[in-house]
Amino acid sequence: MLEETKERHKRTCCELRWHVYEVLGERKIDCLELETSTETKEEHIGGTSNRERIPQDRRWNMKKWYSLIDKIYQPENLTKAFKRVKRNHGAPGIDGETVEDFNVELEKNIEFLHGKLKTNTYEPSPVKRVEIEKPNGGKRLLGIPTVRDRVVQQAIVNIIEGIFDKDFHPSSYGYRPGKSQHKAVAKAEKFLNTYNLTYVVDMDLSKCFDTLNHNIIMREVSAKVSDGRVLKLIEKFLEAGVMKDGSFSETELGSPQGGVISPLLSNIYLNIFDQKMKEKGIRIVRYADDILIFARNKADAGNYLSYAQKILEEELKLIVNEEKTTLTNVSKGVAFLGFVIFPHYVTIHPKRLKRFKDKIRRITKRNCGIPIEVVIRLLNPVLRGWMNYYRAANIKSICKETMAWIKRRLRMLRMKQWKTYKKMHKEMRRKGIAGNGEKMDVRRWKNSKVHIIHMLLPNKYFQELGLIDITTYDVGVLSSFYAG
Repeated sequence: MLEETKERHKRTCCELRWHVYEVLGERKIDCLELETSTETKEEHIGGTSNRERIPQDRRWNMKKWYSLIDKIYQPENLTKAFKRVKRNHGAPGIDGETVEDFNVELEKNIEFLHGKLKTNTYEPSPVKRVEIEKPNGGKRLLGIPTVRDRVVQQAIVNIIEGIFDKDFHPSSYGYRPGKSQHKAVAKAEKFLNTYNLTYVVDMDLSKCFDTLNHNIIMREVSAKVSDGRVLKLIEKFLEAGVMKDGSFSETELGSPQGGVISPLLSNIYLNIFDQKMKEKGIRIVRYADDILIFARNKADAGNYLSYAQKILEEELKLIVNEEKTTLTNVSKGVAFLGFVIFPHYVTIHPKRLKRFKDKIRRITKRNCGIPIEVVIRLLNPVLRGWMNYYRAANIKSICKETMAWIKRRLRMLRMKQWKTYKKMHKEMRRKGIAGNGEKMDVRRWKNSKVHIIHMLLPNKYFQELGLIDITTYDVGVLSSFYAG
């Protein structure tokens, strides 16, 4: 009788099996994975009263993971988490502790976090509210956790990211291992120009990170994670609150933009939208809260927009910015992640090019009083980073024009440092250059283009000073990102 009861319970409830889940480099950790049957999913999911239940149409072969907290608080995992936090060079939180401060007594700090997490006594601190100006106006609200909180959040991500990532939509590219902005743009370009899905809905979500519903977040996380201590820890981070100018505010909504765990939680959250669009056969590309929806004609695009808006606003309780949400087509150009996609080429968004040039102007100000060698050292990381991102676009002519403009600004900077034509004459004599540069006004922009200045400050001069030449980069390489 006892054996029959056990067998029936085993048959109707669950099938246990051990899986190896690689987290700590080469070290492999066993995690207990539970596959629940259809009859028992309702008992396992949304068991607590404050969490919404998983909708009926999404209760499909869910795998549950237990005994994760001990993997999170392992010293090796915490140390690995700190190394990741250190690479990101974040600002200090409300306690003023920097990454460097934490590193001074690393072993002691790791031991402290290990003990607090193991004994279930860790309490996150409120995040530090920081407001930064958006390029297009308005302010972006950031929440900066303390270094300790960032380490713990990263330790959680190290363990649970792989559990969720494998089931994310293939066209979700934001903050995922092996994914990138370039791959997102390549997929969008392929939909537009290869699959002829030439109409696009460009969805704009208002303050997505700040409006994520905590109940929905916890419902989705608990659908796969059954370790109550891990769930409680994530809940504590969501409800840790915000400090601004010494004043504390509770957080009833959102996951702070700036938190290490926030990108993963937002992907888990928006995966509901992704999967519903996939079920309807609607092609999308999403990078975090930047969403493109593709259609063959304008009528379909309008229908997809209505359906998407219903999911995002009614089910996910997010806010769609109707003013900024647009319906366009590839012949007019589809803007995405700083690029603009046209039928036969991809280029840089004009606003991004202007932003780049504004940064160059700030570095190469004529009255900065900095030696040109130092200016070039400041310029090079900016040029390198910009090219590494935008080289995917067809920007050969833009690079040529921009490089000529940068060199002209550097020539003007050097001329301004001469102050008068007398120093210019001295340079000419030193280099053995004969010319008619008498009494030239070295403060005038138009004179930075004259032949004598190009002789005094040729391209080779900047090359010898180590200036990066952006015209030497291979561009138009978006096709190399098609896979993935």
